[in-house]
Amino acid sequence: MNIKLLSELCKAPGAPGYEKEIRNLIKKEIKGLVDEVHVDNMGNLIGIKKGSKDKSVMVAAHMDEISFIVTHIDDDGFIKFHTLGGFDPKTLTAQRVIIHGRKDVIGVLGAKPIHIMTPEERNKVVKTNEYFIDTGLTKKEVDRLISVGDPITRERGLIEMGEMINCKSLDNRISVYILLETLRKLKSKKVPYDILAAFTVQEEIGLRGAMTAASGYNPDFGIALDVTLANDLPGAAPHEYCTKMGEGTAIKVLDGMTVCDFRMVEFMKKLAAKKKIKHQMEVLTKGGTDTAGLQRYANGGSIAGAISIPCRYLHQVIEMVHKDDVENSIKLLEQCLLSLDKHDWSI
Repeated sequence: MNIKLLSELCKAPGAPGYEKEIRNLIKKEIKGLVDEVHVDNMGNLIGIKKGSKDKSVMVAAHMDEISFIVTHIDDDGFIKFHTLGGFDPKTLTAQRVIIHGRKDVIGVLGAKPIHIMTPEERNKVVKTNEYFIDTGLTKKEVDRLISVGDPITRERGLIEMGEMINCKSLDNRISVYILLETLRKLKSKKVPYDILAAFTVQEEIGLRGAMTAASGYNPDFGIALDVTLANDLPGAAPHEYCTKMGEGTAIKVLDGMTVCDFRMVEFMKKLAAKKKIKHQMEVLTKGGTDTAGLQRYANGGSIAGAISIPCRYLHQVIEMVHKDDVENSIKLLEQCLLSLDKHDWSI
Protein backbone atom coordinates (compact mmCIF):
# COMPACT_ATOMS: atom_id res chain seq x y z
CA MET A 1 0.00 0.00 0.00
CA ASN A 2 1.01 3.57 -0.66
CA ILE A 3 0.83 4.69 2.95
CA LYS A 4 2.32 8.10 2.13
CA LEU A 5 -0.50 8.89 -0.30
CA LEU A 6 -3.19 7.60 2.05
CA SER A 7 -1.75 9.69 4.88
CA GLU A 8 -1.85 12.80 2.69
CA LEU A 9 -5.45 12.09 1.68
CA CYS A 10 -6.54 11.68 5.30
CA LYS A 11 -4.72 14.82 6.41
CA ALA A 12 -6.14 17.13 3.73
CA PRO A 13 -9.12 19.08 5.10
CA GLY A 14 -12.49 18.70 3.43
CA ALA A 15 -15.47 19.75 5.51
CA PRO A 16 -18.80 19.33 3.66
CA GLY A 17 -19.07 22.29 1.31
CA TYR A 18 -15.40 23.18 1.82
CA GLU A 19 -13.63 20.40 -0.11
CA LYS A 20 -11.21 22.59 -2.11
CA GLU A 21 -7.96 21.32 -0.56
CA ILE A 22 -8.74 17.59 -0.79
CA ARG A 23 -10.13 18.12 -4.31
CA ASN A 24 -6.89 19.80 -5.42
CA LEU A 25 -4.88 16.89 -4.05
CA ILE A 26 -7.05 14.37 -5.90
CA LYS A 27 -6.81 16.44 -9.08
CA LYS A 28 -3.02 16.20 -8.86
CA GLU A 29 -3.08 12.44 -8.25
CA ILE A 30 -5.58 11.62 -11.00
CA LYS A 31 -3.57 13.41 -13.68
CA GLY A 32 -2.62 10.94 -16.40
CA LEU A 33 -4.95 8.22 -15.12
CA VAL A 34 -8.06 9.40 -17.01
CA ASP A 35 -8.85 11.04 -20.33
CA GLU A 36 -10.78 14.01 -18.96
CA VAL A 37 -11.22 15.78 -15.62
CA HIS A 38 -14.17 18.01 -14.80
CA VAL A 39 -15.37 19.83 -11.69
CA ASP A 40 -19.10 20.53 -11.67
CA ASN A 41 -20.79 23.56 -10.15
CA MET A 42 -21.31 21.79 -6.84
CA GLY A 43 -17.64 20.82 -6.54
CA ASN A 44 -17.69 17.14 -7.49
CA LEU A 45 -14.53 16.08 -9.30
CA ILE A 46 -15.28 13.72 -12.20
CA GLY A 47 -12.47 11.85 -13.95
CA ILE A 48 -13.54 10.14 -17.18
CA LYS A 49 -11.76 7.11 -18.63
CA LYS A 50 -13.22 6.35 -22.04
CA GLY A 51 -14.55 2.88 -22.80
CA SER A 52 -15.11 1.10 -26.09
CA LYS A 53 -18.91 0.74 -25.83
CA ASP A 54 -21.79 3.15 -25.47
CA LYS A 55 -22.56 2.83 -21.75
CA SER A 56 -21.14 4.34 -18.57
CA VAL A 57 -20.51 3.41 -14.95
CA MET A 58 -20.16 5.99 -12.21
CA VAL A 59 -17.93 5.03 -9.27
CA ALA A 60 -18.48 7.40 -6.36
CA ALA A 61 -16.15 7.98 -3.42
CA HIS A 62 -17.10 10.95 -1.29
CA MET A 63 -14.20 13.22 -0.36
CA ASP A 64 -15.80 15.23 2.44
CA GLU A 65 -15.32 14.38 6.13
CA ILE A 66 -17.44 14.93 9.22
CA SER A 67 -16.53 18.35 10.54
CA PHE A 68 -17.76 21.47 12.33
CA ILE A 69 -18.44 25.11 11.51
CA VAL A 70 -17.92 28.20 13.67
CA THR A 71 -21.20 29.69 14.91
CA HIS A 72 -20.12 32.12 17.66
CA ILE A 73 -17.07 33.70 19.30
CA ASP A 74 -17.69 34.83 22.88
CA ASP A 75 -16.22 37.81 24.74
CA ASP A 76 -13.27 35.73 25.96
CA GLY A 77 -12.43 34.25 22.55
CA PHE A 78 -13.96 30.80 23.13
CA ILE A 79 -15.62 29.36 20.02
CA LYS A 80 -18.97 27.61 19.68
CA PHE A 81 -19.68 25.39 16.70
CA HIS A 82 -22.26 23.35 14.82
CA THR A 83 -21.61 19.82 13.57
CA LEU A 84 -21.41 18.94 9.87
CA GLY A 85 -22.22 15.23 9.88
CA GLY A 86 -23.00 12.71 12.59
CA PHE A 87 -21.05 12.75 15.86
CA ASP A 88 -21.32 10.72 19.06
CA PRO A 89 -20.79 13.55 21.59
CA LYS A 90 -18.69 11.45 23.98
CA THR A 91 -15.99 11.04 21.31
CA LEU A 92 -15.31 14.79 21.30
CA THR A 93 -13.68 14.86 24.72
CA ALA A 94 -9.95 15.75 24.79
CA GLN A 95 -9.62 16.19 21.02
CA ARG A 96 -7.72 18.72 18.92
CA VAL A 97 -9.26 20.46 15.93
CA ILE A 98 -8.08 22.79 13.17
CA ILE A 99 -10.07 25.94 12.45
CA HIS A 100 -9.60 26.97 8.83
CA GLY A 101 -9.82 30.75 9.12
CA ARG A 102 -7.59 33.40 7.60
CA LYS A 103 -4.93 30.88 8.50
CA ASP A 104 -5.18 27.45 10.16
CA VAL A 105 -5.52 27.66 13.92
CA ILE A 106 -5.23 24.69 16.30
CA GLY A 107 -7.81 24.41 19.06
CA VAL A 108 -8.88 21.93 21.71
CA LEU A 109 -12.41 20.81 22.48
CA GLY A 110 -13.34 21.64 26.05
CA ALA A 111 -16.37 21.29 28.31
CA LYS A 112 -17.23 21.93 31.95
CA PRO A 113 -14.55 20.29 34.15
CA ILE A 114 -15.64 17.27 36.20
CA HIS A 115 -14.25 18.98 39.31
CA ILE A 116 -17.11 21.49 39.37
CA MET A 117 -19.89 19.27 38.05
CA THR A 118 -22.84 18.40 40.25
CA PRO A 119 -23.40 14.66 40.97
CA GLU A 120 -26.28 14.73 38.45
CA GLU A 121 -24.06 16.29 35.76
CA ARG A 122 -21.36 13.66 36.28
CA ASN A 123 -23.82 10.91 35.41
CA LYS A 124 -24.88 12.52 32.14
CA VAL A 125 -23.14 12.38 28.76
CA VAL A 126 -21.97 15.85 27.71
CA LYS A 127 -24.04 17.11 24.78
CA THR A 128 -22.44 18.46 21.62
CA ASN A 129 -23.72 21.97 22.28
CA GLU A 130 -21.99 21.99 25.67
CA TYR A 131 -18.53 21.79 24.08
CA PHE A 132 -16.48 24.82 23.07
CA ILE A 133 -13.11 25.34 21.34
CA ASP A 134 -10.17 26.90 23.15
CA THR A 135 -7.42 28.18 20.84
CA GLY A 136 -5.19 29.59 23.58
CA LEU A 137 -5.40 32.98 21.86
CA THR A 138 -6.74 36.26 23.12
CA LYS A 139 -10.12 37.53 21.95
CA LYS A 140 -8.34 40.11 19.76
CA GLU A 141 -6.18 37.42 18.11
CA VAL A 142 -9.17 35.12 17.57
CA ASP A 143 -11.17 37.92 15.91
CA ARG A 144 -8.23 38.68 13.63
CA LEU A 145 -7.91 35.09 12.39
CA ILE A 146 -11.31 33.44 12.75
CA SER A 147 -14.84 34.34 11.64
CA VAL A 148 -18.31 32.87 12.03
CA GLY A 149 -18.75 30.41 9.14
CA ASP A 150 -15.18 29.10 9.10
CA PRO A 151 -14.97 25.29 8.74
CA ILE A 152 -13.29 23.14 11.39
CA THR A 153 -11.74 19.70 10.87
CA ARG A 154 -10.28 17.20 13.32
CA GLU A 155 -6.56 16.74 13.93
CA ARG A 156 -5.07 13.21 14.06
CA GLY A 157 -2.27 11.61 12.03
CA LEU A 158 -2.20 8.19 10.36
CA ILE A 159 -0.40 5.26 12.00
CA GLU A 160 -0.01 1.58 11.17
CA MET A 161 -0.97 -0.96 13.85
CA GLY A 162 -0.02 -4.48 12.79
CA GLU A 163 -2.04 -5.10 9.63
CA MET A 164 -4.37 -2.23 10.48
CA ILE A 165 -4.37 1.44 9.50
CA ASN A 166 -5.63 3.93 12.06
CA CYS A 167 -6.51 7.57 11.39
CA LYS A 168 -9.22 10.20 11.31
CA SER A 169 -11.29 10.52 8.12
CA LEU A 170 -10.73 7.00 6.77
CA ASP A 171 -14.43 7.59 6.18
CA ASN A 172 -14.09 8.14 3.34
CA ARG A 173 -10.52 8.84 2.29
CA ILE A 174 -9.81 5.12 2.18
CA SER A 175 -12.34 4.93 -0.67
CA VAL A 176 -10.73 7.90 -2.42
CA TYR A 177 -7.47 5.97 -2.17
CA ILE A 178 -9.09 2.77 -3.51
CA LEU A 179 -10.58 4.59 -6.51
CA LEU A 180 -7.27 6.28 -7.34
CA GLU A 181 -5.33 3.01 -7.05
CA THR A 182 -7.89 1.19 -9.21
CA LEU A 183 -7.56 3.86 -11.92
CA ARG A 184 -3.79 3.40 -11.67
CA LYS A 185 -4.17 -0.35 -12.31
CA LEU A 186 -6.46 0.34 -15.27
CA LYS A 187 -4.23 3.01 -16.79
CA SER A 188 -2.93 0.85 -19.64
CA LYS A 189 -6.01 -1.40 -19.93
CA LYS A 190 -9.03 -1.08 -22.19
CA VAL A 191 -12.38 -0.93 -20.40
CA PRO A 192 -15.76 -1.72 -21.97
CA TYR A 193 -17.74 1.25 -20.66
CA ASP A 194 -16.88 4.84 -19.82
CA ILE A 195 -15.74 5.06 -16.20
CA LEU A 196 -16.96 8.18 -14.43
CA ALA A 197 -14.75 8.37 -11.34
CA ALA A 198 -16.76 10.70 -9.11
CA PHE A 199 -15.11 12.17 -6.03
CA THR A 200 -18.23 13.60 -4.48
CA VAL A 201 -18.96 16.40 -2.03
CA GLN A 202 -21.32 16.78 0.93
CA GLU A 203 -22.09 13.08 1.43
CA GLU A 204 -21.92 13.41 5.20
CA ILE A 205 -24.80 15.88 5.26
CA GLY A 206 -27.17 14.14 2.86
CA LEU A 207 -25.51 12.50 -0.19
CA ARG A 208 -25.85 15.81 -1.99
CA GLY A 209 -22.88 15.59 -4.34
CA ALA A 210 -23.74 12.11 -5.60
CA MET A 211 -27.27 13.25 -6.44
CA THR A 212 -25.90 16.10 -8.55
CA ALA A 213 -23.23 13.95 -10.23
CA ALA A 214 -25.67 11.19 -11.14
CA SER A 215 -28.25 13.60 -12.53
CA GLY A 216 -25.55 15.41 -14.49
CA TYR A 217 -24.03 12.34 -16.17
CA ASN A 218 -26.88 9.78 -16.12
CA PRO A 219 -24.75 6.64 -15.74
CA ASP A 220 -26.16 3.24 -16.68
CA PHE A 221 -24.43 1.63 -13.70
CA GLY A 222 -23.43 2.95 -10.29
CA ILE A 223 -20.89 1.63 -7.79
CA ALA A 224 -20.43 3.48 -4.51
CA LEU A 225 -17.29 3.10 -2.42
CA ASP A 226 -17.58 3.74 1.31
CA VAL A 227 -16.67 2.30 4.68
CA THR A 228 -19.11 0.17 6.64
CA LEU A 229 -19.52 -0.92 10.21
CA ALA A 230 -17.12 -3.58 11.52
CA ASN A 231 -18.47 -4.27 15.00
CA ASP A 232 -16.66 -7.57 15.59
CA LEU A 233 -15.81 -6.31 19.06
CA PRO A 234 -16.27 -7.28 22.70
CA GLY A 235 -19.90 -6.81 23.71
CA ALA A 236 -21.36 -7.62 20.29
CA ALA A 237 -22.86 -11.02 19.53
CA PRO A 238 -21.93 -12.67 16.21
CA HIS A 239 -25.44 -12.14 14.84
CA GLU A 240 -24.98 -8.40 15.45
CA TYR A 241 -21.84 -8.15 13.32
CA CYS A 242 -22.26 -6.22 10.08
CA THR A 243 -18.79 -7.09 8.80
CA LYS A 244 -15.57 -8.47 10.27
CA MET A 245 -12.09 -7.03 9.89
CA GLY A 246 -9.77 -9.05 7.68
CA GLU A 247 -12.58 -11.11 6.14
CA GLY A 248 -12.39 -9.33 2.83
CA THR A 249 -14.13 -6.55 0.95
CA ALA A 250 -17.86 -6.25 1.59
CA ILE A 251 -20.55 -6.46 -1.09
CA LYS A 252 -23.46 -4.29 -0.03
CA VAL A 253 -26.93 -5.83 -0.04
CA LEU A 254 -28.66 -2.89 1.59
CA ASP A 255 -28.27 0.03 3.95
CA GLY A 256 -30.75 2.37 5.58
CA MET A 257 -31.35 4.28 2.33
CA THR A 258 -30.82 1.73 -0.42
CA VAL A 259 -31.71 -1.78 -1.46
CA CYS A 260 -28.95 -2.54 -3.96
CA ASP A 261 -30.00 -3.80 -7.35
CA PHE A 262 -30.11 -7.59 -7.12
CA ARG A 263 -28.36 -7.83 -10.49
CA MET A 264 -25.37 -5.81 -9.23
CA VAL A 265 -25.17 -7.87 -6.02
CA GLU A 266 -25.22 -11.12 -8.01
CA PHE A 267 -22.65 -9.76 -10.49
CA MET A 268 -20.23 -8.84 -7.70
CA LYS A 269 -20.71 -12.13 -5.82
CA LYS A 270 -20.09 -14.28 -8.91
CA LEU A 271 -17.10 -12.20 -9.98
CA ALA A 272 -15.51 -12.28 -6.52
CA ALA A 273 -15.93 -16.06 -6.37
CA LYS A 274 -14.57 -16.56 -9.89
CA LYS A 275 -11.52 -14.37 -9.27
CA LYS A 276 -10.98 -15.78 -5.76
CA ILE A 277 -11.32 -12.35 -4.15
CA LYS A 278 -11.95 -12.62 -0.42
CA HIS A 279 -15.32 -11.06 0.33
CA GLN A 280 -18.25 -10.92 2.72
CA MET A 281 -21.82 -9.71 2.47
CA GLU A 282 -22.91 -6.43 4.05
CA VAL A 283 -26.40 -5.83 5.44
CA LEU A 284 -26.35 -2.44 7.17
CA THR A 285 -29.77 -1.68 8.64
CA LYS A 286 -29.11 2.01 9.31
CA GLY A 287 -27.21 4.84 7.66
CA GLY A 288 -26.82 5.66 4.00
CA THR A 289 -24.17 6.04 1.29
CA ASP A 290 -23.78 7.57 -2.15
CA THR A 291 -25.34 4.35 -3.48
CA ALA A 292 -28.74 5.97 -2.99
CA GLY A 293 -27.80 9.03 -5.01
CA LEU A 294 -26.41 6.94 -7.88
CA GLN A 295 -29.41 4.63 -7.93
CA ARG A 296 -32.15 7.25 -7.86
CA TYR A 297 -30.87 10.41 -9.50
CA ALA A 298 -29.69 9.14 -12.87
CA ASN A 299 -32.38 9.67 -15.47
CA GLY A 300 -34.53 6.55 -15.10
CA GLY A 301 -32.24 5.25 -12.36
CA SER A 302 -29.03 3.25 -12.57
CA ILE A 303 -28.20 -0.36 -11.81
CA ALA A 304 -26.44 0.38 -8.55
CA GLY A 305 -24.55 -1.36 -5.77
CA ALA A 306 -21.59 -0.75 -3.52
CA ILE A 307 -18.22 -2.08 -2.47
CA SER A 308 -17.75 -1.41 1.25
CA ILE A 309 -14.63 -1.42 3.40
CA PRO A 310 -15.03 -2.79 6.95
CA CYS A 311 -14.10 -0.10 9.46
CA ARG A 312 -14.02 -0.01 13.26
CA TYR A 313 -14.77 3.09 15.36
CA LEU A 314 -16.69 4.95 12.66
CA HIS A 315 -16.90 8.75 12.97
CA GLN A 316 -14.12 8.87 15.53
CA VAL A 317 -10.51 10.03 15.11
CA ILE A 318 -9.33 6.42 15.52
CA GLU A 319 -11.09 4.84 12.54
CA MET A 320 -9.44 1.54 11.63
CA VAL A 321 -9.30 -0.57 8.47
CA HIS A 322 -7.44 -3.78 7.57
CA LYS A 323 -4.89 -3.62 4.76
CA ASP A 324 -6.10 -6.91 3.25
CA ASP A 325 -9.68 -5.62 3.05
CA VAL A 326 -8.41 -2.54 1.23
CA GLU A 327 -6.45 -4.62 -1.29
CA ASN A 328 -9.40 -6.93 -1.90
CA SER A 329 -11.64 -3.90 -2.47
CA ILE A 330 -9.24 -2.64 -5.16
CA LYS A 331 -9.20 -6.08 -6.79
CA LEU A 332 -12.99 -6.37 -6.86
CA LEU A 333 -13.51 -2.86 -8.22
CA GLU A 334 -10.95 -3.42 -10.97
CA GLN A 335 -12.57 -6.68 -12.03
CA CYS A 336 -16.05 -5.13 -11.97
CA LEU A 337 -14.98 -2.31 -14.28
CA LEU A 338 -13.33 -4.75 -16.69
CA SER A 339 -16.28 -7.17 -16.77
CA LEU A 340 -19.51 -5.14 -16.77
CA ASP A 341 -20.21 -6.00 -20.42
CA LYS A 342 -19.96 -9.75 -19.77
CA HIS A 343 -22.95 -10.02 -17.43
CA ASP A 344 -26.63 -10.53 -18.26
CA TRP A 345 -28.32 -7.38 -16.94
CA SER A 346 -31.84 -8.27 -18.06
CA ILE A 347 -34.53 -7.86 -15.44
